Amino acid sequence: MAQIKLENINKIYDNGFHAVHDFNLEIKDNEFIIMVGPSGCGKSTTLRMIAGIESISGGTLTIDGKVCNGLKPHDRGISMVFQSYALYPTMTVYDNLAFGLRLAGFDEDEIEVRVKEVSEILGIQSYLARKPKALSGGQQQRVALGRALIRHAKVFLMDEPLSNLDAIQRVNMRSEIRRIHNTVGATTIYVTHDQIEAMTMADRIVVMKDGYIQQIGTPKELYFKPVNMFVAGFIGDPQMNFIYGKVEGEKFIAKDGSVIELKGFNSKILENASKKEEVVIGFRPECCAVEKIKDAKQFESAMNVEVSEMLGDTLNIYGYLGKNHMVVRTNPFTKYTVGEDLKFYVNYDHVVFFDAKTEYIINED
Repeated sequence: MAQIKLENINKIYDNGFHAVHDFNLEIKDNEFIIMVGPSGCGKSTTLRMIAGIESISGGTLTIDGKVCNGLKPHDRGISMVFQSYALYPTMTVYDNLAFGLRLAGFDEDEIEVRVKEVSEILGIQSYLARKPKALSGGQQQRVALGRALIRHAKVFLMDEPLSNLDAIQRVNMRSEIRRIHNTVGATTIYVTHDQIEAMTMADRIVVMKDGYIQQIGTPKELYFKPVNMFVAGFIGDPQMNFIYGKVEGEKFIAKDGSVIELKGFNSKILENASKKEEVVIGFRPECCAVEKIKDAKQFESAMNVEVSEMLGDTLNIYGYLGKNHMVVRTNPFTKYTVGEDLKFYVNYDHVVFFDAKTEYIINED
């Protein structure tokens, strides 16, 4: 178990590229933190600085109160799981698990106890005599996790560990990794570009873009209270609907002239939004109801249907509100006609405004 603190962490490469800017984060003991963002946002670089694989250009990294900037990786009390499983192909699963302990000088009795313990946690007892080529991708991933667990490290670092698995294996391994985390009780920092992994696994999520932290919060906080358009658009699939325009009184007037009536909407937010040169109204596809919401403050509009996606339990309908592309997520029994208008309603509680210039949310204060 470990508490980790990153204070004003920066990474600047020899060529002058500034990969990570003033990264600040406090991670609690036994917390599961996920860093998420598009490729090149600095999340893996930050993870490698925590691991000691990359040097820290500026700032302070502490683990349990001990400054670790200059410590070698094996002195930091961490284990790391990479995107590539990197199992030794000529060794059995047992020997792959035991290899690191043997190098560290553990006796065989202790190694056997630890291999048994880890194999039971991961459910790979029956694979111990096999070699990696006889295992599926998911089984190999369990062995790679086992090599990290067997060291009894207080911090686990995971860099896109599920990216080589197929869709079904990824779903299964998401719950497995979370279960293992709860069983072992170590502090875990996990990097992914997949926002679904982040939403389903994390205690807290760190959203990054261009080397900067955009927002830190629980999955629910990021989803319902995004601080800016990047977070609002990155978290959620399909992403939030954005329509550019202006607020005049209790009306939102889109750039193409489409009008959304907002009678009874939060007057302070509308007042603040009306002071901006251009604003963006945002609402999520699943917050669009195709039937009027009973006893709710809501706006009514209509989109011209272009195409749809049938997903079994849900239906995504794509189209245009005026010239604005948008999506409505609804039940699979919704009746619609391609080329015709589909009326929808959005509860005011699910509507947000952003400043089009700064892309940050407009609040009451």
